[in-house]
Order: sequence, then structure tokens, then C-alpha cells
Amino acid sequence: MVASELITALTLGLIGGLIPGPVITAIFTEILQSGLKKAMRIVFIALLIESLVAIICLLVFSSIGLNESVFRFLSFIGAGVLCWIATSLWKVQSIETGDAVDFNLSKITLMILTNGVLWTYWITICIPKAIFLREQIKLGDFLFMGSVQFGWLCSTIALAFLFSHVRKLLAKPGFIPIIFKIFSLVFIYFALNMIYTSVHFFIQK
Repeated sequence: MVASELITALTLGLIGGLIPGPVITAIFTEILQSGLKKAMRIVFIALLIESLVAIICLLVFSSIGLNESVFRFLSFIGAGVLCWIATSLWKVQSIETGDAVDFNLSKITLMILTNGVLWTYWITICIPKAIFLREQIKLGDFLFMGSVQFGWLCSTIALAFLFSHVRKLLAKPGFIPIIFKIFSLVFIYFALNMIYTSVHFFIQK
């Protein structure tokens, strides 16, 4: 039973890392701008911040039943952050002229912490399973969370390596404005989706 739960955790992480989202888009953008090595910085910052989110959710959810409305409200702030980044991406014309978007620590942190979908994902899917495993084995909840994050790290790095192999093809001068505008629209899509799902949640209440 414990082994099957850990396999489930690993699978959740692997799938989560393959689902397009703001972090994946940021990683792809950084690969185009500066190459794989610098993009790995985003991967590990995201891993650290998301692990922090997971631990906070686990500790809080174990002691207090927080209302989902709190996390849905976060989505509105997150949508604003994504639009802010999308505006910068839209303006990029070349990766050699200083137009590159700087994915600094604060920007990455804001992008992740204000993603209400991420918080909801942990609370509604991962946390209950983690608590269930804790009842079977000591520190099972943290073991479950670690397995999810390990799966996420593996699939995210695999995607980054794959994308970096086609970087030279995509980095041709004529492609750059188009590619970054596509990335910008992807961020806008995630922002609108976050707003839509949150508004729908509050309307349904």
C-alpha cells in the first residue's frame, strides 16, 4: 500500500511537470534568451518555492481547515503578475539587444506564490493523499510530498533538455519576436484562466 501511494505521488509529480504553465513557459523563455544552464536556475528556484508551498499547505491544512476562497482570491493577484510578465515578453525583439526579460528571484517567487491554482492543487489533491500516507507510516506525508516534487523535477528537467536541443532552430532572428509574442499570449491565457476559474468559483458559492 505504501509503495503504491509513493508511485501515485511520483506520477502526480511527473504529470504536473509536463502540464504547460507559467513556470514551464518561463523556463522555455530563459532557454531561448540565455541557454539551458541559466534556465536551470528557474527550475530549482521553482522547486524550492513550490516545496515551501507544499510544506505550508501540509502544516496549515493539518491544523486548520482553510477556506478555498483564500486560494481562489490569490489567483486574481497571480493573474496580475502574469500580465506584468506578458507585457515584458511582448516587447522583446531580439535576445542580443538587451530586450531579454529578467526572471529574477522576486519575479519567479511572485509568479509561483500568487498562483492560486497551485495552492488549490496541493490542498485538494496532494495534501489529502499525503495525510493518508502519514497514517500508515511515520513522516509519510513528507515522503509523499518529496516524491511528488521529485517527479516534477524529473519531468521539468527532461522538458528543458528537449527544448534546448531545438533552441538554435527557434532562435533565428525572424523567429524571436514571434516566439516571444506566443510566450506572452500563453502567459495571458493562464492569467485569464485563473481569473475565470476563480470568478466561476465565487459565482457558484
